Amino acid sequence: MKRDVFKTALSLVEKSSKAIIGSVDDEGYPNIKAMLSPRERKGIKEFYFSTNTSSLRVAQFLKNPRASVYFYDGRFFRGLMLKGKMTVLYDKKVKELIWREGDTLYYKLGVTDPDYCVLRFVSESGRLYENFKSTNFVIE
Repeated sequence: MKRDVFKTALSLVEKSSKAIIGSVDDEGYPNIKAMLSPRERKGIKEFYFSTNTSSLRVAQFLKNPRASVYFYDGRFFRGLMLKGKMTVLYDKKVKELIWREGDTLYYKLGVTDPDYCVLRFVSESGRLYENFKSTNFVIE
C-alpha cells in the first residue's frame, strides 16, 4: 500500500465523528448502520465499538462475521471503506477499556450490564476514494 494512501486513510478515520458499519442479514443482503466513532483503534487495522447485546447487528455478526466499516469526509468528498470481520466481545477487560463516562445512559447497570458488549472489527482490505479516483489496498 502506498504510504500516502495509508496516511490519508488514517487521517480520515481520526477526523470522523461517525462510522457506518455493514453487516449481512439472513437473506444475504447488506444492512447498514451509523455508529459513533470507534472508542479504541489500532491504526486502520483494528476498531472497537460499544453496542447493545440485544441489537440486530450483534445477532447478525454472531451468524456471519463478514463486515464493512465506512468513514467519510463530506467536506472534501472522500471516503474509506474497510472490509473484514466483526467479533462480538463480552470480556470485562475489553468492556472496561472502552467504557466512557455517561455510558450509563445506554447501559443502566454500568460496565457489567448484560446488554453492553463490544464489537471488534479487524480490517483485511480497503478502498479509499478521493480526488475522483479509488485506490484498493490490502491491510496486513
